[in-house]
Amino acid sequence: MLLAQITDPHVTAAGALLFGRLDTAAHLARAVAHLNRLRPDFVLVTGDLVNDGTPAEYRNLRGILAALDAPHALLPGNHDERANLRAAFVDHAYWPTEGEFLHYTIEDLPLRLIALDTLVPGEPGGRLCAARLAWLAARLAEQPRRPTVIAMHHPPFVSGLAHLDAMNCAGGEALGAIVARHPQVERIVCGHVHRPIFLRWHGTIVSTAPSTAHQVALDLSPDAPSSWLAEPPACHLHYWRPEVGLVTHLSLIGDYGPRRPFG
Repeated sequence: MLLAQITDPHVTAAGALLFGRLDTAAHLARAVAHLNRLRPDFVLVTGDLVNDGTPAEYRNLRGILAALDAPHALLPGNHDERANLRAAFVDHAYWPTEGEFLHYTIEDLPLRLIALDTLVPGEPGGRLCAARLAWLAARLAEQPRRPTVIAMHHPPFVSGLAHLDAMNCAGGEALGAIVARHPQVERIVCGHVHRPIFLRWHGTIVSTAPSTAHQVALDLSPDAPSSWLAEPPACHLHYWRPEVGLVTHLSLIGDYGPRRPFG
């Protein structure tokens, strides 16, 4: 099974540019074309789907994702607005039928997918409150032997990117205590930091994926300013084989010339 992860597209309304210069919608359209060439079995889009959470932005997002050949699922990030997101994708059957949070499971793939909603409206950081953690614990207890990937927007660990660590996921240690009791968790996949990062954490691996649009500058000094740069957009490809486990590849999005034989 090939599970693709794209994240943090920050789509704007049609014709608008992020920061006055980034065409994030065009970047996402290129990412969709890239994935269509790679032919994944499923695509996860792990938050900050749009930049301001408006209905116009979600209409633009939906139009772009309509070209994606593979089935896909969305989860919110801190730039998203739950009601507008759900209204724009009301026909997506995985949404919960009740409750505040947009968390859910995908059950019909070789890997079980659990999406966690870490959004706190009006705040850049995320949170896993007691209710969300109890929901996760119940879902993991349902199928303790089935290989599982947990998807969430905000990472639960300290990355060394100080300005982003100040707005990561509160409740991370409580999440880690739950995950440590469930060895079926193959991976926790996140977005938010606009960089590829991997960490061994509470008996599993946590990873973050780069953005389809712009990346956060890699500066690990404690007083580093918040800044972005136009490094190549990319996605993660999580390749699952039961006898091996989950192998992750970084796939750069863009035209880097034709393949050439060695020698």
